[in-house]
Amino acid sequence: MKYGFDNEKYLRIQSEHIKERISKFGNKLYLEFGGKLFDDYHASRVLPGFEPDSKLKMLTQLKDDAEIVIVISAVDIEKNKKRGDLGITYDEDVLRLRSVFMERGFVVNGVVITHYSGQPSATAYRERLERLGIKAYYHYIIEGYPTNVELIDSDNGFGKNEYVETTRPLVVVTAPGPGSGKMAVCLSQLYQENKRGVKAGYAKFETFPIWSIPLKHPVNIAYEAATADLNDVNMIIFDGIYGENPYKSPTDMGVNMAGFCICDDDVCCKASKDEIIRRYYTALCDYANGKSSTTEVNKIALLMKQAKISTDDRRTTVAAKERRDKEGTPAAAIELPDGTIITAHTTDLLGACAALLLNALKHLAGIDHSVKLISQKMIEPIQHTKVSMLHGSNPRLHTDEVLVTLSILSLLDDNCRRALDCLPMLDGCQAHTTVMTSEVDRKIFKKLGVGLTSEPVRKD
Repeated sequence: MKYGFDNEKYLRIQSEHIKERISKFGNKLYLEFGGKLFDDYHASRVLPGFEPDSKLKMLTQLKDDAEIVIVISAVDIEKNKKRGDLGITYDEDVLRLRSVFMERGFVVNGVVITHYSGQPSATAYRERLERLGIKAYYHYIIEGYPTNVELIDSDNGFGKNEYVETTRPLVVVTAPGPGSGKMAVCLSQLYQENKRGVKAGYAKFETFPIWSIPLKHPVNIAYEAATADLNDVNMIIFDGIYGENPYKSPTDMGVNMAGFCICDDDVCCKASKDEIIRRYYTALCDYANGKSSTTEVNKIALLMKQAKISTDDRRTTVAAKERRDKEGTPAAAIELPDGTIITAHTTDLLGACAALLLNALKHLAGIDHSVKLISQKMIEPIQHTKVSMLHGSNPRLHTDEVLVTLSILSLLDDNCRRALDCLPMLDGCQAHTTVMTSEVDRKIFKKLGVGLTSEPVRKD
């Protein structure tokens, strides 16, 4: 794959910039971390070369000067809100994040429960944390936040919150997901520090939007830069805390250096446009499944117009539709690392995704297309078990069943072994299907690192 982002440069200059910002505020900086601190696959898709754990690697260089505070909203605890990518609740993810950080050698100060107004589940969660020996703090709902600045910057506003004792120059404030109240925690701490005679500073670190490139750059369009929460209201809050604002504009609060590490703009533009189309297909399928409204679909359609792209700009989309029209059955296509397009269609033995996986692996392993890695005689007993014994309605093999069968056959068949050895080469590839896929196929492609999209069409 072509790289458009210099990850090594990013790790170097980003940590240096944060150190500079710390020195400007009397050696005490609260750094709000937007987005994911690790497993940032969004960034790695639109900035090819950006490693998913780059932010955590960068922070590791500041480890001796840093401590981490994790934030969770009492509202999210009450609703049992889950992370879409991991399928676990925010309250469980707080414990997971804490363990990951500590395993990497970071000091984790404690957990701040925001938007607290006596919710029983939030109270029980704090008690659970304290039983585990984890410090926990309440930050309360402030009426009129963030516009009622006079109340916010007072002892009945930020002053009412429990103060988080910190000892290191850099305090990283992070959370399981958006809307947790990270910025409010940072501002509350600034108010409390200022009352104690400490002129602590604040900065926001998020990969997107990137302010050093145009707002309508495909990278920023892909992440809807207009929704950034660095707004003028927060600038006024700073005035109340400091007596004067240390920043000239909201963008000055950011410390993101990612824009200076784009080494091939064309590569990043293409990757970002692919991401916008991918999100569009996801929204279409969510709408077809009753998981969202037309609002999201229409919003992303508008972004596509701004980026001057259509679904036909995704090569696999065009190839899959052409194969469907030719065969008269559901079809799929994948773009391999060298740009080669491989297609497949549904047969009596294999689903389109399973057939596509076999075709792609044969191509990568240099195996002639006419070679059958899994014979019909091997597939038929599996189909019999699925339908007659397990009472399934679809006899065709899915991707997981194909991979298990290949694994068994690889003990005796060199072609199967060679094909399996090529699985890692699918990481980063793009694929498309002409019908919505099964959950098992979606999960397999995700585990392989394949960016899969589908037409919002249900299978017959």
